[in-house]
Amino acid sequence: VQLQAFGGGLVHAGDSRRLSCIATARSFNIYTVAWFRQAPGKGREFLAASRYGTSATYYSDSVKGRFTISRDNAKNTVCLQMDSLQPEDTAVYYCAGASSLHDHYYNTERYYNFWGQGTLVTVSS
Repeated sequence: VQLQAFGGGLVHAGDSRRLSCIATARSFNIYTVAWFRQAPGKGREFLAASRYGTSATYYSDSVKGRFTISRDNAKNTVCLQMDSLQPEDTAVYYCAGASSLHDHYYNTERYYNFWGQGTLVTVSS
């Protein structure tokens, strides 16, 4: 499985941005797909996940209410809509996938074995 993340760029505080993750996979619906980010000098942070099968969604408290994850299995695509962006949202954003991931681990980086290349989002104040 290969993942490609798109949509990063420079935005102003308060703006919105939509990231897309496109997967090459025969059975995309068996993969839980998540978004993580890594800010300069920090570790990778879980943001949101879309579960395989049910497409249930999970969010970290830091982005709940501002970010929305969605998936289109017909297009092998998972998107992350980001609203009310702030300078502290500046980071490299990664999508990641794991097949048939147990619900307990949706926010755990080490259980995702497929990663996109990352796309940089810079939010200016």
